Amino acid sequence: MKLFSELPLSQAIQNQLVRSNFTQLTPVQAAALPPALEGRDVLATAQTGTGKTLSFLIPLAERMAVSPKETKALIMLPTRELAMQVLEAWRSLTNNQGRVALVCGGLAEAPQLKAIRMGARLIVATPGRLEDYLSRRLVNLGDVKMLVLDEVDRMLDMGFKPAIKRIAGVLSSDRQTLCYSATLSPAIREVAALYLKNPVRIEISTELKPSPNVELQTFEVPTDKKQELLEHLLETSNGSFMVFVRTKHGADKVARRLAKAGFAAAPIHGDRSQSQRSAALRGFAEGRHRVLVATDVVARGIDVADVAHVVNFDMPREAEDFVHRVGRTGRASSRGIASTFAAPDESKALRKMERTLTIAPTKFRVSAMMMGTGERVEMAAEPAVATKPARPSQPNRPSRPFRPFGQNRNSRGGRPAARRHNG
Repeated sequence: MKLFSELPLSQAIQNQLVRSNFTQLTPVQAAALPPALEGRDVLATAQTGTGKTLSFLIPLAERMAVSPKETKALIMLPTRELAMQVLEAWRSLTNNQGRVALVCGGLAEAPQLKAIRMGARLIVATPGRLEDYLSRRLVNLGDVKMLVLDEVDRMLDMGFKPAIKRIAGVLSSDRQTLCYSATLSPAIREVAALYLKNPVRIEISTELKPSPNVELQTFEVPTDKKQELLEHLLETSNGSFMVFVRTKHGADKVARRLAKAGFAAAPIHGDRSQSQRSAALRGFAEGRHRVLVATDVVARGIDVADVAHVVNFDMPREAEDFVHRVGRTGRASSRGIASTFAAPDESKALRKMERTLTIAPTKFRVSAMMMGTGERVEMAAEPAVATKPARPSQPNRPSRPFRPFGQNRNSRGGRPAARRHNG
């Protein structure tokens, strides 16, 4: 099965898929949709960007179209951004039909509770806020007939296991459950054993590895020169940048410095209000912000098309975080670049991550003494591994080769205005 038209779907859903230009099934959709449409439980491992959202939204939409009064569904995800994106995808798929409720932190309670009390047939929620409503007896989930757990590995990493257990404990035992995760760790297996009944097991692209559409490069650079290197890459490259840092304070600091240097940048992290986070994402997606500076907490909730360049300003803590960060570029058939900044004392962690992921990025060493000289030094990833050659020029490649930057930057008479602002 390769086409959506081959699925046993109602005409209304088929028509909406055609209007949305969905014709060919992705591997996870081809594997998950038939059993899900039959009412089977599904346990699927698939990376972000494989089309799994439609693989659980279509069965929900079809069941609600056939039995609208008897069907109530719950989708749980780790972050507000993911919840909002799934809700947007649902409205697009169903042409904004049916009552839905968005339940997550950072938003006013009153509209959320009002939507639930008015008879929402679908609740899209983060576990923390939904558990809070449940403990305060503000919501009744006993009539939920379909449960979707998306990005389960991330929810467990964020400490939502107790919340998921409590919420699942009040749901109907005869519900259908669809569970999605990027990996199948022992913790995920435990969740599957507790909440799924004889699930159909689906495994799609579970290898922990960046997309081949992304060109990887690493810069060994002193910590105090990372900001300067970032600004240099922005000057010499085209397209939008998504910059990842470890801390909320770091995100604000990098974004402030970029703005002061003349680059249109916005931070996004857990301490920002929902309106601020939405404004930052919207401005980035619409091109008003060329740079989005983010923490890992929101990394999986960011889905913006045509991101040209991802920068790991701070080294990721885990190899899996690296893959998710890098996955923000090179999506679908487009190409992208991912640059990792590693201070000298992070070289051991960098080599360990490269071995774990079996990758060999093109490497550059930028020392304090070389700043401003224009010297370019490439290093082998490991003594026994040859340096990965640069790929041929691509649309999202830097517009010209790595060139001098650093101590003599003021002697250039400042940055040309065309390179300072979003373009």
